[in-house]
Amino acid sequence: MTIASINPSTNETIREFEPIHKDDILAVISKSHNAYQEWKKTTFDRRKKCLLKFAELLRSDADEYARTITLDMGKRISESQYEIEYCANIAEFYANGAEQFLADESFNVDGANAYLHYEPLGVLLGVMPWNFPFYQVVRFAAPNIMAGNTVMVKHASNVPQCAETIEELFNECGLPSGVYTNLFVPSDFVETIVSDKRVQGVSLTGSEPAGAAVGSIAGKNLKRSVLELGGNDPFIVLEDADIDHAIEQAVKGRTVNAGQSCVASKRFIVVEAVAKEFMKGFKAQMAALKIGDPMDEETTLAPLSSEEAAQTVQKQVKSAIDAGATLIIGGDRPDCEGAYFNPTILTDVTSDMPTFDQEIFGPVATVYVVKDEEEAITLANNSSYGLGGCVFTKNREHGRRVAEQVETGMMFINQPTKSQAELPFGGIKNSGYGRELSHLGILEFVNKKLIHLGK
Repeated sequence: MTIASINPSTNETIREFEPIHKDDILAVISKSHNAYQEWKKTTFDRRKKCLLKFAELLRSDADEYARTITLDMGKRISESQYEIEYCANIAEFYANGAEQFLADESFNVDGANAYLHYEPLGVLLGVMPWNFPFYQVVRFAAPNIMAGNTVMVKHASNVPQCAETIEELFNECGLPSGVYTNLFVPSDFVETIVSDKRVQGVSLTGSEPAGAAVGSIAGKNLKRSVLELGGNDPFIVLEDADIDHAIEQAVKGRTVNAGQSCVASKRFIVVEAVAKEFMKGFKAQMAALKIGDPMDEETTLAPLSSEEAAQTVQKQVKSAIDAGATLIIGGDRPDCEGAYFNPTILTDVTSDMPTFDQEIFGPVATVYVVKDEEEAITLANNSSYGLGGCVFTKNREHGRRVAEQVETGMMFINQPTKSQAELPFGGIKNSGYGRELSHLGILEFVNKKLIHLGK
């Protein structure tokens, strides 16, 4: 297995890393398990100091950490800087809130007192993706460390500099050795790790096939799991929408992280009465995006994460066109080095085409024109995915009524799906199960123990 940092804007290899040998995995698990025996006994105040220090360290050299993200996976530098600040916010949120989130809950039933007591489970494995290489790790690690668990992270093989840096930061913030462990291992080691009786659960953010594989392993071994998988988020534009605002948000929603986000807007479902106006502005603004060096603040569309990623998007677009879809703009790659793909809009995609129910991880938008609101909701729900979505209307109550009818884990009104430390994040259908962030995120891997005191 190759674990290497390859700059997507140049396709040049920056640095390679040696994976852990399979024979050493049991020793690593033992170290994490032994660390858990002590960490679970620590006070919330002790854990809090470490997480607050972690946030402080992130901010102290934020530009350098952002640069590491951009070099590893190609994100625009401003987006990388935002990701670092967001990670600091998540760490602070759980540092300050964990004790309250995990406070005992009292019951009085038939004159007897009882209470619900939250306890950590033990060693957890996180299988993390490359598209938000700091954020995805921190949203898994921060709540679980505050809950008293220890975590091991198998990060994506193309962001090893980020993986190494995160472990260094957790060590520097005062965590005892073994509380947080980075694993440079191939994917086929995951089954060995999850199968170990000392490992109590696994959280994966990634593709649908990866989630199905890890979920199966967890189920076979009776381990808890949280899966945050792909999305094909609907972006619904109703007749009473502010079209200029909808167009602006559509471009942002589709091209955030160069379109490589599970909650990026992907299916643009526009009511016929406003479709012509929306398409005119959407096409113009997508075409105006500036491809360039992600380190350049003037760049508005960065490369994809790898040459392989760009080739995959090219195949998906070609497949749609070959099946009868109409290409409005883009559809190909620019004539320059790096893993770039031109902003693309497709129309006339029908349910019998392969790309209808696929997630396209790149700056490719599919626009559907529908007769009315009812048809928009029906089309939005015609998907095997159910992660996020949004609806645009000048009437917030109208938007709420539509949002409640769309089959997803999250719906936003007049803005694309986003994540925030205080808000639960997760989906349904093939987008996975479980929730991260908010108070719910710290409850996924704890024992909710009932203690009955009697009469």
